[in-house]
Amino acid sequence: MPELHVIFDNPVIPSNTGNAIRLAAVTGARLHLVEPLGFNFDDKHLKRAGLDYHDLADMTIYPDLDACLAALPGSRVFAFTTQATTHYHRVDYRDGDALLFGTEPTGLPEEHLAHPRITDQLRIPMVPARRSMNLANSAAVATFEAWRQLGFVGGV
Repeated sequence: MPELHVIFDNPVIPSNTGNAIRLAAVTGARLHLVEPLGFNFDDKHLKRAGLDYHDLADMTIYPDLDACLAALPGSRVFAFTTQATTHYHRVDYRDGDALLFGTEPTGLPEEHLAHPRITDQLRIPMVPARRSMNLANSAAVATFEAWRQLGFVGGV
């Protein structure tokens, strides 16, 4: 089965991470969370959003982005940002690719966008003069496109 990675860099809204846990569980993607986290795993919003999917998701927490990326040697890393010019659906996704998303209020910091492991910066098209999509929704849009390109392997 192809492997797909979803990385949340410093997530702060528990319900977004709960939804990402569900996303990982239903797609088979691996979820990677980069600290600091803006919540703890006892948060009721995280539990409600993740429902009973926590045991079905493959999730790992890392102390920083370097540790996370070191755990993914050879993976192409696509950073999602509203500042990018390449649309996410223009990429030919491959087994092992990683989709990197920034924190909810501010997105990815410049130093993470400039990280040498970043393969490309991607954006999800939106109507002009809008800030951005919800983090969990953005991750779902990108994950399903990558999984679709990989043939929905493992899905029914």
